[in-house]
Formats: sequence, structure tokens, C-alpha cells
Amino acid sequence: MNTFDEIYEKIKEYPTIIIHRHTSPDPDALGSQAGLARSLKLAFPDKKILCAGEEVGDLDWINAMDEVTDADYQGALVITVDTANTPRVSDQRYDQGDLLIKIDHHPDVDPYADMSYVDPEKPAAAEIVYDFLKAEKLPLPKEVAYPLYAGIVGDTGRFMYSETSPHTFEVAAELANTGININEIARNISDVSLAQAKLQNSVIDLMKVDPSGAAYAIITQEQLKKLGMTFEQASVTVSTPGRIKEIMAWNVFVENPDGTYRVHYRSKGPIINQLAAKHDGGGHALASGAKAKDLDEVKQVFEELVEVVRDYNNEHRTNK
Repeated sequence: MNTFDEIYEKIKEYPTIIIHRHTSPDPDALGSQAGLARSLKLAFPDKKILCAGEEVGDLDWINAMDEVTDADYQGALVITVDTANTPRVSDQRYDQGDLLIKIDHHPDVDPYADMSYVDPEKPAAAEIVYDFLKAEKLPLPKEVAYPLYAGIVGDTGRFMYSETSPHTFEVAAELANTGININEIARNISDVSLAQAKLQNSVIDLMKVDPSGAAYAIITQEQLKKLGMTFEQASVTVSTPGRIKEIMAWNVFVENPDGTYRVHYRSKGPIINQLAAKHDGGGHALASGAKAKDLDEVKQVFEELVEVVRDYNNEHRTNK
């Protein structure tokens, strides 16, 4: 792993810097991308700093993407944030630059970059970006703090998840002290449309729960169209099963327009990122994503989850 100083030296060298994040972005992906880009623009007004990736849907309150041409990659420095493996990089031109740097907080199962700073102990990539900006004395005004705070709040589940540390609260306080509207950020993250609320209720109705405590639900394109919702908006349902006491780990499968499925893994204890890695995915120990090509693979994914949850239950019974 490289140091912050080594990464900063490369940033100073390049006149064009293009920052990528993962597909189906969440607040941390967009927040870490925007926070880094905005700070570098303030520090280096003569450089071309671009944010690359597909449209962000209803998360455009965090950041919007730039128009990035093929020519922009010629001789450019490319940085990926919050992206564990190459299939998940939004805009696959990420490897067309002169040098590639990876900044991430997922387990480094795919060390794809020329340089990297990866710390799986951090709850959010936005926290790493903050630490980098602070260490290198780069600008951290309100317009930088806003997306970084959103990223941290989003990936810590409003500071509920186990990776949240005392340092996380210190960073959040520093960002809040810039004068950002933390209430607005909280509302933007928590608010859902009426259609999304109806879909969340549908997920509970659709949920199939195994006696082990593993569960799953499938959201089809037909259901999304009926509610007038996009594939990206369906991500609001992913955390919903976690409120059910009997559920220990779960999959939410969202059908893509092409008939494949986006697979969401969540867990209250059993480790599930190694399961996601089997299906062209990855992520955190208790929160990961993957892909399934058809309903047969959907069935396989859930069978693997059931097995892991059963093993977890047996192990914890033995240890009591």
C-alpha cells in the first residue's frame, strides 16, 4: 500500500485527473468522489479535474457527473474511489489513463491499480478521503465537507455499523463545523418517495425466510414499472429486511432490464462478502453486492447464503 504523500506527489504531476467510483452509486461512492474532486479543483485551479460515471439518479443532490471524452484520458491520472474490483468500476475507460490509483475501504481482493491506499478498517471511503485531504493540507471548505459527510453518514448507517470508530465521530464533527446543513443531509438520505415506500412494503410481503434466518426477495422489472420506479431507485429496499428480528442475513435480487439480476447481500453476523466474490461481486463482510445471470443463479446464491447462516448458527451455539 502506498502512503498519502506518495499519492499526493502523483496528483501534483498530472494536468488532468479523472475520478471514478462504482456502478449503482451510493452516498459514499458519490461523496468520496465529489469531495476529492472539489478539493483538488480548489487546490489546483489550472488542472482539469473530472468526475466519471453513469448518471446518479435521485442522488444528484450529492454530485453530478462531468462529460468525459476519450481524449481526456490521454496522459491523465485516473483515481478510483470506493470500488473494490474492476467489474464494478463505473465507466470502464478507467484503465485508459497514464496511471491508476485506487482509494478504497473494501477488502483488497482485486489489487488492480498501479498505486493504492486501501484500509478495510475504515467505515467509508469518504473518511479516507478526509484523512488524505487533512494530511496533505488540502482545502476542506463547506462544498468539500458536504459530500464527505453524506458519504460517511450513508456508509455507517447513520453511525450504527460496527466499523464506526471514535475517529469517525471526530471526522464528522470536523465536517459539521464547516457549517454544512447536516439536517438536510440526513433528510436527503432517509427520505423516500411514496412509490419507494410501497416497494419497501412489497419486499416484506415477498420475503421468503428460511428456518435458519436467511431470507430473500426478488423485485422484478414488472413491479418496478408498475410503481414507475427505476432500477437504481429499488436500492432503497435493501436495508428493509434488517428490521425483522427473525432475519439474520438476506438477499434482495433486483431484475435488470436485460433479465439479469443485481444481487444485494446484507447480514447481521454471518460473513457474506466471500459469497459475493463467487458471483462477480464483493464488498464488506456484512454488506456486499454481486450479479446473477438468471433465476438458476439466483437460486444458487440463496442456497449458499442459507449454508453460511446455518454454519454461523451452529458455531455460535457451540461457543455458548
